[in-house]
Amino acid sequence: MSGHCSRPVVLCLSGHDPSGGAGLQADIEALIAQGCHAAPAVTALTVQDTVNVTDFRVLDREWVLAQAHAVIADLPVAAVKLGMLGSVEMVETVLEIMQKLPGVPLVCDPVLRAGGGGALGKDEVGYAMRERLFPVSTIATPNLPEARILAELPEGSADECAEKLLPFIRHLLITGGHGDETEVHNRLYSRDGSRYDFSCQRLPGSYHGSGCTLASALSGRLALGEDLASAVKSALDYTWRTLRDAEAPGRGQYIPRRLPLDLA
Repeated sequence: MSGHCSRPVVLCLSGHDPSGGAGLQADIEALIAQGCHAAPAVTALTVQDTVNVTDFRVLDREWVLAQAHAVIADLPVAAVKLGMLGSVEMVETVLEIMQKLPGVPLVCDPVLRAGGGGALGKDEVGYAMRERLFPVSTIATPNLPEARILAELPEGSADECAEKLLPFIRHLLITGGHGDETEVHNRLYSRDGSRYDFSCQRLPGSYHGSGCTLASALSGRLALGEDLASAVKSALDYTWRTLRDAEAPGRGQYIPRRLPLDLA
């Protein structure tokens, strides 16, 4: 047996969702599907199901640092994916971790709300991410409601939010799945003025873990060396397929099917 691991390693700093729809389980499954190895470090514990989140607890920063440092000392981290942080202190903890990973792509999924609408951190956590983490991130992947919170534009369009946020980050993918148009429009903005629009058919139903799936798949594509625009398209296409094939195991939202049936 060879001791060499050819799969790129992605360090995931995310919360745990006991329903298995979002959080670290979504990260792990999406990264396996990209041909990557997920190294999951828990940032928070949540009480949630496929309906909504009712409570959460952010882990002590020393525990999160210890998890991340153990991974970094042992594995060649090719990308980092951020999910739920839950506190301003955890934002600072991630900054400390990233100091040990210079040049490694960082995908920031600003998880501020659960799919059912429940808060996963106060708005000041989002502002701390914008001010502190966005400048060291490769790309952020907010949906439009999250982008509005981050940009402090309650009724802002995707274009208006991007104009407000691009001074903080090089690339921004604002997803449009929370609207009611026949087609979903996802827009990739870059600080240099370039822009890509990706559209897909809107699927019926409400989904739990779609944002985690997208950000994880994107981090995997970047870890594999794919260029940004192509990686975004690959991740969006993959995510749409997981939603098309989603299942409803509980009383709430659909859960994306991130792995083929013979692996799930």
